[in-house]
Amino acid sequence: MLIRIQFLVGGFLLALTAFTQQAPSYNWHNPVDNPFPVIEGQAWPAAALQAPYDRFPARAEKELNPNVWNISHSSAGLYLKFKTNASDIIVRYVVKGSREMTHMPATGVSGVDLYAIDPNGQLKWAPARHSFGDTVEYRFSNLVVSREFPGKDYEYRLYFPLYNSVAWLSIGVPGNSSFHFMPVSPEKPIVVYGTSIAQGACASRPGMAWTALLQQQLDRPLINLGFSGSGKLEPAVIALMNEIDARVYVLDCVPNLTQRAGITEKELENRIWAAVKALKEKRPQVPVLLVDHSGGAENNIMDTAAQHDYENANKVLQRSFDKMKAAGITGIYLLTNKEIGLGVYSTVDGLHPNDVGMMEYAKAYEKSIRTILQEPTGLLTTTIPVTQYRDGYYDWRSRHNEIITGNKSTAPRIVFLGNSIIHYWGGRPAAPLSRGADSWNEFLEPAGVKNFAFGWDRIENVLWRVYHDELDGFDAAQVWVMIGTNNLTINTDGEITAGLNRLIDAIKVRQPAASIVLSGILPRRELEKRIVALNTRIATLAGQLKVQYVNPGIVLLNGHKKIDESLFEDGLHPNAAGYKKLAVAIKPYLKK
Repeated sequence: MLIRIQFLVGGFLLALTAFTQQAPSYNWHNPVDNPFPVIEGQAWPAAALQAPYDRFPARAEKELNPNVWNISHSSAGLYLKFKTNASDIIVRYVVKGSREMTHMPATGVSGVDLYAIDPNGQLKWAPARHSFGDTVEYRFSNLVVSREFPGKDYEYRLYFPLYNSVAWLSIGVPGNSSFHFMPVSPEKPIVVYGTSIAQGACASRPGMAWTALLQQQLDRPLINLGFSGSGKLEPAVIALMNEIDARVYVLDCVPNLTQRAGITEKELENRIWAAVKALKEKRPQVPVLLVDHSGGAENNIMDTAAQHDYENANKVLQRSFDKMKAAGITGIYLLTNKEIGLGVYSTVDGLHPNDVGMMEYAKAYEKSIRTILQEPTGLLTTTIPVTQYRDGYYDWRSRHNEIITGNKSTAPRIVFLGNSIIHYWGGRPAAPLSRGADSWNEFLEPAGVKNFAFGWDRIENVLWRVYHDELDGFDAAQVWVMIGTNNLTINTDGEITAGLNRLIDAIKVRQPAASIVLSGILPRRELEKRIVALNTRIATLAGQLKVQYVNPGIVLLNGHKKIDESLFEDGLHPNAAGYKKLAVAIKPYLKK
């Protein structure tokens, strides 16, 4: 018996030792310790904050309603972007308040939510095993973002608790995995001032709050200034909003400004006018979106007293909106409760949305804001703006940010929008490799051409970039569109021309004085015949849109209308000799 016990104990110790040896060690990363800012959803720098995950600067305490100040410590709307190739991720953090509420789960109140973006710009969600103790822990295991491009670093987004304050947070990945935080976006944010509904009640997870869903759908930074029970269009909050150079201001405070809340019709109208006037006086070019109370008869909730209260407040908002328009106030918009469209399955309590309602909110907001920003989408993949991360030579989003930053210092004269054929030709912003720098420097650089092409881009990726400020803030003389070859293997000719149509329209909105050149798709091995037919359609489209059509790719064909192999590296990308022929063909069309 003693021998058997010794054997079992010895075996247990050997197994424990083996397990210990196999268990991976983790490297931990605290966003607060990062040398550059990485916390998205904050409008003020870390040095101005009382605590790292606050939503208002410390100086605001003296001006704000105490309720607003206290709630501003919650991390609603904050999120991190990071890249890793890890298949296992652990998030540990400490929260300061109660972990759950009676009508909202702990996973929404105090939890985190993790998403990844795959090579084609599609969002993936990561389920987790979580434990709520003195330290909250979320474990995300067996993560595979893409089987098409395995082992790469992928972009993740970690959304923070909606109704709790984060004291500290750290992200762990296995020691053999890569990890780095991504910088905050340089784009102007959408700023939302609202109530508990905007803060996130009653989403099951932080990523399901309508503000988070909207941020995902528009892929723009968003500042969440939602305050439970305290979104009341107060001048102190409006003054802080005015410090933010926003893309759009959203005022969604009517649910806290009804007669049941002690607000008379006259007081509500006065607050609406004062808020809009203050925003417009400071930043007249920034659109302001006013939003109805989402309740009322439209959602079939059987509480006639509540319905009357909600509908009456909305009538005041509509009347105020009409008066402001009549008074000549421009750049204001209204999102109605009918457009939001909550129904009997949309709320937890007749007021606060559940996840169904949050989706309905987000869809209505997306439609409204896309109209305001002139960013329409279609049903075809070529008409839906999206990012990508298919090329291993460079970082797609970093190049996008570099272009936006560069435009501010040196306004481009001529812009080339394209894919890897143009990206790796030459020019600036510099690419990680160059196959035709001599011809670029001889023919294109002197004309002031900037290279806004990205390897592996499709039409929908260029559309995303145009929607996201690459053509904003300067007046170009000419914009060239040389995109579509990467759509050939996944889209029909009709889908390609529809995407080009949407892209040209987007360019015209942002560069109304520029001449636009639409290039035929350059020839590639085994697809020469199809490209000839497609280019005929593209030429017709150019005529319909009243832009110039050119087809420089014909110089890369031989006498049999096949590609001249001596001018190509791989049947798709030209070599130096091919690029020189292209440059000579393009030069006569460059704007003088």
